[in-house]
Amino acid sequence: MTLADVTLLAFTGCNSVRVVAYLPQIWKAAVDSDGAQAVSFMTWSIFLASNITTVAYALVNQADWTMASIFLINTAGCFAVLVLAGWRRMAYRRRVASSGTIVSFAKRAA
Repeated sequence: MTLADVTLLAFTGCNSVRVVAYLPQIWKAAVDSDGAQAVSFMTWSIFLASNITTVAYALVNQADWTMASIFLINTAGCFAVLVLAGWRRMAYRRRVASSGTIVSFAKRAA
């Protein structure tokens, strides 16, 4: 096994595990009743952009469909977290607005 084979195996293994690591975040964003406040849109947007640019790099610069496919799946995971968190956050804001309750930042953070 060459060094190139070892690094490809490590890359594939780590990124496969990363795909599974999205699942708890997706689940938490989907079921959070407080508007998914713990989800950082900035962080997940950066992850999303990073994955999209890696897909482009893999296809354009390397013509590597395997690498592109792995990062496309990672892109889908980031997108799912963002969409679900945004949906939960909008639902939370509508619920708070319709109840006439003002929720301070300090109370939400607690």
